[in-house]
Amino acid sequence: MDFCAMDYRNQLSTAVLKQTEARKNIFSAPIDPVSLLKRLEKPQGPVDVVIDTDAFNEIDDQFAISYLLKREEKLHTKALYAAPFFNDKSNSPADGMEKSYQEILKLLTLAGREDLKDFVYRGSEQYLPDESTPVESDAARDLAQRAMSYTPERPLYVVAIGAITNVASALLLNPEIRDRIVLVWLGGHALEWESCMEFNLQQDIAAARIIFGCGTAVVQLPCMGVVSAFSVSGPELKAWLQGKSPLCDHLCSYSCAVGERESRYPKTWSRVIWDVTAVAWLIDGDFMLDCLKPSPIPTYEGVYAFDRNRHPIRYVYHINRDALMTDLVEALTS
Repeated sequence: MDFCAMDYRNQLSTAVLKQTEARKNIFSAPIDPVSLLKRLEKPQGPVDVVIDTDAFNEIDDQFAISYLLKREEKLHTKALYAAPFFNDKSNSPADGMEKSYQEILKLLTLAGREDLKDFVYRGSEQYLPDESTPVESDAARDLAQRAMSYTPERPLYVVAIGAITNVASALLLNPEIRDRIVLVWLGGHALEWESCMEFNLQQDIAAARIIFGCGTAVVQLPCMGVVSAFSVSGPELKAWLQGKSPLCDHLCSYSCAVGERESRYPKTWSRVIWDVTAVAWLIDGDFMLDCLKPSPIPTYEGVYAFDRNRHPIRYVYHINRDALMTDLVEALTS
């Protein structure tokens, strides 16, 4: 008998068992309601932020990243993670992630923030296979490690504007970060909407169930029915951004090209740039209204289930479009 091989298998089995138990703990560990409610309050003063984005998927990711970088006095960007996506702009989730990674680097050049390029990480190349198995990636590992430098009293803020695979994987890799982060996620539709199957959520329902179910502090910005109110038109972009800077020119020209090409009404199009709202929640301003709600349960059937006894999340239910648009334009053109 090969005792070395047997010993290795025993060690491997022990390691797998420990990992499995750790992943169970992410749901079974008791939630401190006082601490959770404190983390669900809007932060006061400067905070550290990482952003998880499918940057190549839509024009609004570029606006959100640019807004984050322009609000450095309040939001200190520590890392940027490329999220997977799969639609007609990518050949696979892995291809979508790689295109997003390259788009982040491009945007940092336009914004004059080459200093952040060493802190851009490739994310997951596939979605979660189930609710207990993480998809390892540079992004997931960085978040699982980086968040350990923070505490429930001083958490790391995670702005997520894509499929939530990277964040769910980080939580599964290291359940200890559950109480050390605040997740601000643009995902799902309004709770009263007919379906919860918004693009970010429907790509990885298992990951969405993890972040809503594990007890981490979640701020949800639903798409249809809430942040769908935050839209912009071509003439507005040209009036506000054109000629202001290389970054503004890029945002304007790219958005107008996409709007005119993809809209059914190329002369009068408007387009949501709703990813901006996730960044805006962290900034002082009369930009939105929110409240506490029991954490919803996204089901594999495509609707929310509800349990009044679930832990709370903060739920955004209204966007003050004009106030936020004013701040966004001022930030981008400053």
